[in-house]
Amino acid sequence: MRDISGTTRICGLLGNPVEHTKSPLIHNTLAEKLGVDLCYGAFRVDEDRVEEAVKGAYALNFLGMNVTVPYKSRVIASLKEIDPLAAKIGAVNTLVRTSGGFKGYNTDMPGLYRAMCSDGVDIKGERIVVLGAGGVARAVVMMLLENGAKEIIICNRTQKKAMDIIEEAEKIFPDGSKALMAMPMDEFLMQESADKYIAIQATSVGMYPKVDEAVCDNDAFYEKVKVGYDLIFNPEETLFMKLVKKNGGKAYNGLKMLLYQGIIAFELMTGEKINDETADEILAKLKK
Repeated sequence: MRDISGTTRICGLLGNPVEHTKSPLIHNTLAEKLGVDLCYGAFRVDEDRVEEAVKGAYALNFLGMNVTVPYKSRVIASLKEIDPLAAKIGAVNTLVRTSGGFKGYNTDMPGLYRAMCSDGVDIKGERIVVLGAGGVARAVVMMLLENGAKEIIICNRTQKKAMDIIEEAEKIFPDGSKALMAMPMDEFLMQESADKYIAIQATSVGMYPKVDEAVCDNDAFYEKVKVGYDLIFNPEETLFMKLVKKNGGKAYNGLKMLLYQGIIAFELMTGEKINDETADEILAKLKK
């Protein structure tokens, strides 16, 4: 047990709910491992008190905060400054103390990118299909464009939502958005291609306790997939992942994304750098 004293800096998670979070495990383990005098907690905040909570955390000399659902966009109005990538994504999950207020960052998508790199998956020049068109899918698309994906197909039941993402992307990435398409699943299944896709499952379908569900259960889809990422991490292996593997692809869950978004946030808040060995130790703890 680490000593907490008058010099200990406080960080924490702002959201609602927060009871399920693994962020304290990530940050407190990193602080202990690196000898950083920091304590990280979870703070449930009602929706009508978000601005008050951000100002209060700053007034109480918090070193930084993480932000989870449903406040990742709402918190932006309370910031002094926002990082360009977070502005493009339209969501903030990390607040870093600066002179006069917090600066907002998005470490979710850099976390996914770092997780993919760790797994030996390179986005640049790849053809990628994104399942879903919600806030997470929007952020994924922006990250893919930022990192040079060759082609991005958004498959979603509601075409308008997919088209809304494309319209936003066209404003932010006027060149890269040429690679974007919105396509119903039936139409995607009819596409003929010699190259297989990376598939990113960006919905909550298949999350515990509904572990027997998948956005698509048609083998014809998974035959087109060489690598599948499900951003869910509970259960450890989703039906989406099982179907990717059944059809010869490699499949990964969202646990590494969770790990690396936390690591990047910790690095931003503290100025420390986390090596691969430490990251692997934290990942092992998360898996337990």
